[in-house]
Amino acid sequence: MEGKDKVGKAYESILYGDFEQAIYWFEQAMADEPDNAEYPYRCSISCSRSGKWAKALEYARLAVQLAPEHSKYQYQLGMVEARWLTAQAARLLESASPEYAAACELLEEAYERDPLHAQTLLLLAAAYDKQARYPEAMHALGQVLKLEPGHAEAARLYDELKQKGWRVVMPTHRIIIKREG
Repeated sequence: MEGKDKVGKAYESILYGDFEQAIYWFEQAMADEPDNAEYPYRCSISCSRSGKWAKALEYARLAVQLAPEHSKYQYQLGMVEARWLTAQAARLLESASPEYAAACELLEEAYERDPLHAQTLLLLAAAYDKQARYPEAMHALGQVLKLEPGHAEAARLYDELKQKGWRVVMPTHRIIIKREG
């Protein structure tokens, strides 16, 4: 069986929702054709869908290494790096002694790589809030609510900060955050 046949098996597995099996078949295709960047790229996507961020990162990096000129491989790498950084920051925030400053650094880096990931922004807003960095928290929440207007957790935290006297003023081209009163 050739690499493309194994990729076919991987897609068949995806259709049945079996990402583990899909990853297996993509890895088999990579073993057959180690210079084909499309295989680690596609495997990275399957790993991402199953929450295997370290493995997704490994394969996204391999795809970029094999074919650095392809923008879709670069995009996948940036997205996976952002999710991986967000997962690392979440662990710091969920620990017995949360490390808010370190988590913020990771989340800010994740945001640079993928500014459209609402979860990154929500965690960043929560970490800023815990450090009394309210203007930054309000800005991050404003971004979440632009991306997902019905995001309940962002709306709840936004309302909490409004009760503390913070608000967002949004002229046509920029966001201004002010403390009321």
